[in-house]
Amino acid sequence: MTAATTSPTQLFSLPMPLAPKWENEQHVSGYRFSLDQYHRMAELGILEENNQVEFLEGILMNKMTKNRAHSLATRRLRILLEGIIPAGFYVDSQEPTSTVDSEPEPDAMVIRGRPEDYQLHQPEAAQVPLIAEVADSSLQHDRGWKKRIYARAGIPVYWIVNLVQRQIEVYTQPSGETENPDYVQCQVFSISQDLPVVLDGKEVGRISVKDVLP
Repeated sequence: MTAATTSPTQLFSLPMPLAPKWENEQHVSGYRFSLDQYHRMAELGILEENNQVEFLEGILMNKMTKNRAHSLATRRLRILLEGIIPAGFYVDSQEPTSTVDSEPEPDAMVIRGRPEDYQLHQPEAAQVPLIAEVADSSLQHDRGWKKRIYARAGIPVYWIVNLVQRQIEVYTQPSGETENPDYVQCQVFSISQDLPVVLDGKEVGRISVKDVLP
């Protein structure tokens, strides 16, 4: 069943795969929607803009509540990235990017082109050279489910701003669509270090970790 042939009644009759907590990802089962069906639900008003959900591997997941440290780190990261990235890219925050089976809303991402280039569709993974998540209570989820999604999609660089251990984890060399998607390399940058910002294999600047962490 595709979005083009799915009626509102049929969509409502399907079991809504809404998992209450990130850490329950391994226990989620049942019906999984396609990305087209997810978009169709939004078009039909079944999902409103203020719904606090994220579409991950066919599952509608409740978003975690953000504390002040999370909000501050997200804002700092966006401002710092905007001061570094060259022409031909822009920074977005907590907006969707589309993969084959997911539409995560990362805390920050660098996107190729201009916002006007994406008037009819969300930026796709191939147009996102760097993506970042700010992690506190979501740390296990960001190191697991999100990392798997980004590695499968081939996102070249994935950052986890780890508020728990006060460090930034940089994952590179994604496996792509393998049986167990993951990143080959992980580097950890402490609060006393500077973090290189790499786009398309080229370092375009550096960010001090302490300037990101609140």
